[in-house]
Amino acid sequence: MTTSDQPQGLQGDATDKAKLRQKYAEERDKRLRPDGNEQYLRVAGQLAHYLDDPYMPVVPREPKTDHVVFAFIGGGFAGLATAARLSEAGVGDVRIIEKGGDFGGTWYWNRYPGAQCDTASLVYMPLLEETGYMPSEKYAHAPEILAHCQRIGRQYGLYGNALFHTEVVSLEWDAATSRWHVSTNRGDAFTAQFVGMGTGPLHVPKLPGIAGIESFKGHSFHTSRWDYAYTGGDPKGAPMAALADKRVGIIGTGATSVQCVPHLARACWELYVFQRTPSSVDVRANAPIDPHWFSEIATPGWQQRWLENFTANQAGGTAEEDLVQDGWTDLSRRIRARIMDLPREQRIPKNMLAAFEDSDFEKMEEIRARVDAIVGDRETAAKLKAWYRQLCKRPCFHDEYLQAFNTPGTYLVDTDGKGVERITGNGVVVAGKEYQLDCIIYASGFEVGTEYKRRAGFDLVGRGGLRLSEHWAAGMRTKHGIHVHGFPNAFLVQPTQGANLISNVPHNLTEAARTIALMVGHALAQGFKEIEVTREAEDCWVELLLTGAGRMIGSPDCTPGYYNNEGREPGPSAKLNVGHPAGPLAYFKYIEAWRSSGQFEGLTFR
Repeated sequence: MTTSDQPQGLQGDATDKAKLRQKYAEERDKRLRPDGNEQYLRVAGQLAHYLDDPYMPVVPREPKTDHVVFAFIGGGFAGLATAARLSEAGVGDVRIIEKGGDFGGTWYWNRYPGAQCDTASLVYMPLLEETGYMPSEKYAHAPEILAHCQRIGRQYGLYGNALFHTEVVSLEWDAATSRWHVSTNRGDAFTAQFVGMGTGPLHVPKLPGIAGIESFKGHSFHTSRWDYAYTGGDPKGAPMAALADKRVGIIGTGATSVQCVPHLARACWELYVFQRTPSSVDVRANAPIDPHWFSEIATPGWQQRWLENFTANQAGGTAEEDLVQDGWTDLSRRIRARIMDLPREQRIPKNMLAAFEDSDFEKMEEIRARVDAIVGDRETAAKLKAWYRQLCKRPCFHDEYLQAFNTPGTYLVDTDGKGVERITGNGVVVAGKEYQLDCIIYASGFEVGTEYKRRAGFDLVGRGGLRLSEHWAAGMRTKHGIHVHGFPNAFLVQPTQGANLISNVPHNLTEAARTIALMVGHALAQGFKEIEVTREAEDCWVELLLTGAGRMIGSPDCTPGYYNNEGREPGPSAKLNVGHPAGPLAYFKYIEAWRSSGQFEGLTFR
């Protein structure tokens, strides 16, 4: 390749960058596995106790056999936002079905010490303006987020009709009555005119498929079912005094581990952190929110302005001001600056991609340098460095994780990409060495890459007996990521095939909620029984999606993780796991115009 053939961003230091790419590839190759998502265990059978709810007992009740206007599956942000918007539209007969013991979704389950949002509270927590609530910190902790979910439930009167500790097992359309039949694991058999689904990807815990996992004789639990009865302490940060004489191992070093390791390091006699792949851990700079400052910015419409500003800064917009100023928007600012530094005639795709890569190299070099600046032991510091592009895995931001490895009694056990070898009755084996432990904590996350039917726990049965799994056999097909042809009066609330804004998922959910409430309100006001997208409109939307650049995160050359299907070829259907071809900002502007027009183009009301 001649100098003139090189992408503009690589001129002058192509050798160093080639070495960096080679290092990234070597680290990726260490971690590639032929079993992909199958390396994880479904929590069932002998492992089912990992699903027990340690937070709230199941309250006995009689099965429901009634009818509701709208049934929503999932009591997290998706269900709460949709129910709130329906209530505002005059639709009060809404039932939320939630497998947890209260509202909150993933924030009901994730009560591990240190749990907090990693997108700024002011854009992450929905309905702040509507509830008149000011978060206490830039990045709120889990108890505050859970309390906000409960606040929404109370304000919009959602508790009286909700079914907690309940899972839907079947959902079938009855064409004769234009209703959905809903059956649950608690004997409920009721009907609903409309149904919404917001089950999300972060609610089915997974365990690593490590040999001997069932043989450990000590105590063990998954981070989404934190056992404070064993550790002591509580979700609000009380010290876990019961661990003072315990040897504890935590398996996993993703976002969950990054947040809870500092608390464990302070509490345990000995803490062993078993690492297959290090996370990139940038500065979080969390701080209290100043009430006086908040009172000045919280003018009517403030949260929507902040949402739009974050999306504009983080997802390719041209906002002159960055209101949020976090790690997500930092990388985007750098990329835009490098592209704008290119002479106009050189702003071609090849050079723009090179500018993107240069910005990422620069950012990751800073993150790796931060490890050296914080971690005292050189060998430990070297093993904590992430050798991949920042968006290959979920970026982490924390101000105490790296520091935890300076704590006496806290040890990093790096497996050089291989993972834990096996588990014995007494502990964990890595590279032939056994680490004897009293407790093993699995920070192994949730099922993300599995099929929708498996995660949801049911297969939607629509018009003519068509199953959603059949309709999606070759990949997801929707309009707006909300409507599916053949499944009238059913709505999805999730990012894919919509904005697909992964850095702030709640923005996707709240926009879908607005759209659904407007459509349902219109149907009820006009006396329509059914809403369905036409086949032509669904096909056109899918065709539009395929004109885009494709998946923007988790490329095949990334280190394995849930962003890239654990490094395996995701198959042809993955090409449909995308968003609007012009990006999230364009989608949000489009969907606002689409619903506000009142025409609901592409839908049939009857």
